[in-house]
Amino acid sequence: MSTKKRILFIANEMSPYLELTEFSEIVNHLAIKSNDNGFEVRCIMPRFGVINERRHRLHEVVRLSGINVSVDNEDYPLQIKVASLPNARLQIYFLENEDLFKRKFVFADENESWYDDNWLRTIFYCKGALETVKKFGWPPDIIHCSGWMTGLIPLYLKTAYKKEPVFGNSKIVFTIGQNTFREKIGPDFVKKIAIHASIKDKDLEPFKDNNNTAMFRGGAAYADAITFGAAKVEKKLSDEFSKVKGKKVLPFKADSDLTDYLQLYSDLAQK
Repeated sequence: MSTKKRILFIANEMSPYLELTEFSEIVNHLAIKSNDNGFEVRCIMPRFGVINERRHRLHEVVRLSGINVSVDNEDYPLQIKVASLPNARLQIYFLENEDLFKRKFVFADENESWYDDNWLRTIFYCKGALETVKKFGWPPDIIHCSGWMTGLIPLYLKTAYKKEPVFGNSKIVFTIGQNTFREKIGPDFVKKIAIHASIKDKDLEPFKDNNNTAMFRGGAAYADAITFGAAKVEKKLSDEFSKVKGKKVLPFKADSDLTDYLQLYSDLAQK
């Protein structure tokens, strides 16, 4: 049996597949460096339509087929594809739904109009990522979430998925990045986050503003450790989370030295 500690990266962008902010490249480097330093690594991201399937050699994972994700009393089929990260022996799993993700643009259309179902896409992705890990049967020691779209995952892990054995020993790292949109995520989004009876109104409080900042706030509020993924983040978030009692916090570093991240992973995995 492998004694390696396991790290799962859940992101909504990762170089070279999708590069929306500077942290996409850092996620790539973190995955590779973690793998090179003795961790067992897997990565999950959405398969947006802008990700070229042929160029990146994506192929369907048949053994993981057959998952349906329920959101707001509707079931949505989840397809899972996989690719090998270039120049690294790492598997990247792409979550796909033809209606929700297979579009020519990511979060807004050609006229820069916000997709009115981004609320649905977000809940689908966060829940789908956790259902995929259950299907893996691969218990991660560390789950590192980055990108606003992953902001619900720490909440779900501490509530709806709290009793799932595969997440029994998982510690959550959440990265606060730069704000990339000003729109509200969607009507009644905060109510629809409550996918399980274990999620109470008070649990939804960090998400109440229903925007980019709220997603980062909610993710950080329920994480075991917090990192800053950009030099310029929302001041409210910087003030609120730069020092949090009982949580390790890593400030943003512009250089490529990721030693502090590796130490953070090791420390959390030992707890």
